[in-house]
Amino acid sequence: MSAAGTNLVNFEQVSKSYGVRPLLASVSLGIGVGERIGVVGRNGDGKTTLLEVLTGVEEPDDGRVSRTRGLVVGHLAQGDDLDDTSTVRETVLGGRADHEWAADTTTREVVTELLAGVSLDRGVAGLSGGERRRCALAALLLGHQDLLVLDEPTNHLDVEAVSWLASHLLTRGGALVVVTHDRWFLDEVCTATWEVHDGVVDAYEGGYAAFVLAKAERQRQAAAAENRRQNLVRKELAWLRRGPPARTSKPRFRIEAANRLIEDVPPPRDRLELERFAAQRLGKDVVDVEDVDLVRGERQLLRHATWRLGPGDRVGIVGVNGAGKSSVLRLLDGSLPPQAGRVRHGRTVALQHLTQQLDDLDPAQRVIDTVADPVEGSSMLERFGFTGDKLTTRIGDLSGGERRRLQMMVLLLTEPNVLLLDEPTNDLDIETLNVLEDFLDGWPGTLVVVSHDRYFLERTTDATWALLGDGQISLLPRGVDEYLERRARGAVEAADTARADRRDAQGAAPADGPAVRRAGSAEEREARKEMNRLERRLSKIAQAEAALDAEVLEHATDHVRLADVSARLAALGREKDEVEEAWMAAAELAEG
Repeated sequence: MSAAGTNLVNFEQVSKSYGVRPLLASVSLGIGVGERIGVVGRNGDGKTTLLEVLTGVEEPDDGRVSRTRGLVVGHLAQGDDLDDTSTVRETVLGGRADHEWAADTTTREVVTELLAGVSLDRGVAGLSGGERRRCALAALLLGHQDLLVLDEPTNHLDVEAVSWLASHLLTRGGALVVVTHDRWFLDEVCTATWEVHDGVVDAYEGGYAAFVLAKAERQRQAAAAENRRQNLVRKELAWLRRGPPARTSKPRFRIEAANRLIEDVPPPRDRLELERFAAQRLGKDVVDVEDVDLVRGERQLLRHATWRLGPGDRVGIVGVNGAGKSSVLRLLDGSLPPQAGRVRHGRTVALQHLTQQLDDLDPAQRVIDTVADPVEGSSMLERFGFTGDKLTTRIGDLSGGERRRLQMMVLLLTEPNVLLLDEPTNDLDIETLNVLEDFLDGWPGTLVVVSHDRYFLERTTDATWALLGDGQISLLPRGVDEYLERRARGAVEAADTARADRRDAQGAAPADGPAVRRAGSAEEREARKEMNRLERRLSKIAQAEAALDAEVLEHATDHVRLADVSARLAALGREKDEVEEAWMAAAELAEG
């Protein structure tokens, strides 16, 4: 934590209560220049209250909050204060005409990434909840703040947009405090983690992985070995260390200490054993999609698609918003028939589908009444956090996260052997996600997950499939990383095709292709040749960027054309980074 003299904001013995419950009790902390702090904790433990006191929305009951003179703070709250009488253009861009904002690279990028499919001249009053959220975030990111305070910024963003937001925040400068349950995002962006619990705020260095390690180490010192072995935090750590290598490259902790901590912890799940149990419950046939066409409105989502789900398969489905992920789940559960082909279920399939809706719960019913046998269901109720007064609470009085948790529990109590989960992490805190992941670790069935939460997707599934807009469901051996690469490569190819079409129309000679071969020879002469070739390519990229910048000004009032040009500029930027990286590799070889 930064020294008090350099902090932008300081809490000195700050306390805040609601009713008789203290959410913050004599909390002292500070936010330094350039710090990026992730805030975690259970729902209801005070994360949002901490942000509200931090930004001045709420005053502390006791203690003092001091801020640097002239500090500019941007705050994305859970609700928005957008003016329903305004347009999107007025809300996000201050009413500026296209020619006034389109020439700015950052503004174009924010509008392209967050407002895709939203007309700038559309009224705010007619926007969906997700569109309003993205408008509020876009308007905030276009400001110039010393401190950004974001409450669940990844809500309503797909995997690709979450990845873009992380990159944007890493490059914009300034300090950041963010509440999020997206653990991948925490690891990618944050340099420190605050855990809010029981009225206190514990500070940890590093992102989510480092937080898990430090918390596990504290518990290791305080608990007996058997209790440690059963602790969910240590199981989470075991996943982190055995998961994708990139996940453990950022946290600053000693690998030896992590290995000692988990040396007696088994993998989160025994994949072969679970598949064997699933085969016993399900038999050989589970769900077969055979030569299916699926059309929604004017969009053809699937064309002659064939896909087989076997016993014990654990698959994640990714794709941009609107690609048809939820429709594919409805195709699998039988509620959405295909236009051609067929979907066959095995004879022993007992399928349950967790949708994004919460209207299947009776708001007048009490929590305890959702289980047929209170004795049999008591362990599951306790496991999912329903104890004490919560057992007699009416469902309509639960928070969104609590209702989502209850909905999941009720579904699991039916003992399905095929489970379809559509955005299951919505409104769930990290502790509840750990409980759900722990349950799924030992659940012997076929699992299909649609989620924008990259961490949850990688944690609970063994294979990733994608809807890439070509009418097929495609297996991605390298998971989400491959999905993002293919999306970026598709944007580059689309830009190259458009440029080639323009050259053909103008009678121009074709330029070199975009593919860049890394210098692979050990011979210095070959490396120098490669450097010369890459330098020529960089020159052509610069010319292409200049041409596209001119197009921006020429078509400033054409939203569709602007979006296309912005996408091509972004693709060129990515290609430029790749070429520059290849040039550096060749330069190292050329130097011998």
